[in-house]
Amino acid sequence: MNKKLLLLISVLSVSLFSQAQSVRYKDLVFTDARITTDLNYTPDLQENTKSHLFDLYEPDGDTNKKRPLIIWMHGGGFSFGSKDAKGIKLWSETFAKRGYVCAGINYRLGNKFSMFSSGALKKSTYYAVQDARMAVAYFKKNAIKYNIDPDKIILAGNSAGGIIALITAYTNNAELAKNVDFKSEDKAVISLSEKRTHIAGVVNFWGGIFDLEWLKNARVPIVSVYGDKDKLVHPGDNNGFYGSLSVHNEADKLHIPNDVKVFEGYAHELQKSFNPLFAVNDETKDRWLQAGQFSADFLYKTVITNNKE
Repeated sequence: MNKKLLLLISVLSVSLFSQAQSVRYKDLVFTDARITTDLNYTPDLQENTKSHLFDLYEPDGDTNKKRPLIIWMHGGGFSFGSKDAKGIKLWSETFAKRGYVCAGINYRLGNKFSMFSSGALKKSTYYAVQDARMAVAYFKKNAIKYNIDPDKIILAGNSAGGIIALITAYTNNAELAKNVDFKSEDKAVISLSEKRTHIAGVVNFWGGIFDLEWLKNARVPIVSVYGDKDKLVHPGDNNGFYGSLSVHNEADKLHIPNDVKVFEGYAHELQKSFNPLFAVNDETKDRWLQAGQFSADFLYKTVITNNKE
């Protein structure tokens, strides 16, 4: 047989074998993601602002009518940031190429000084969580429109976004309002519902939670990633705020399906030395991609195939 023909057959065989081994929701099985920008997840509100816009990422050419959805929420200390953040775009696009539908959302932010006041930061968290709840409710209501499975909606985010994801999954408005310590006049304009928002999983990138007791409220699978040199959101107990390591340890005690990946020697956002003013380099992006793959493997096991043990 002709050597060139043998080589061609060999290459085709390897290519077909590789495709056969690719697993939807774990691997990048689609070449491109189709992106629709500036949609609104609160269309019924009289005042629609950019705080409630989202970008939709879908696997291009997909014919599946019931796909899991990941709602991605950006970081920024509840004072800065948007759905246009580089990490949100990167994770939304790569998870769409795995077969997920992804929504990168905006949410209401506090003023630029909120991050310097514990009370103001907690209030900003409360309102951001309400926006996350509204986003989940919107997609459950419009599941057929977007070809998603309403029982497989996952909340995900980095830094402040990870905090929002955890709190939305594990507490209700009444508990959160008590922790925030709203004044009586504040309580007149907020919802004190005892209901939680039911979701299928949480992706927590270097975030945390205000109260570990909240983890007793549910058994939502959690996958966390963090850098062990993170000083902005400390992985352990930082004056009553509990980072990813504390969440992981408590989840283990409560037998909540969870896993954690630690990047040793790296700080917040998996940067060598965190500085929000510096451009994100290729090495940091590579670590973000590793965090995404680790999370995809976890979600495949716990949410997609429901093998939670």
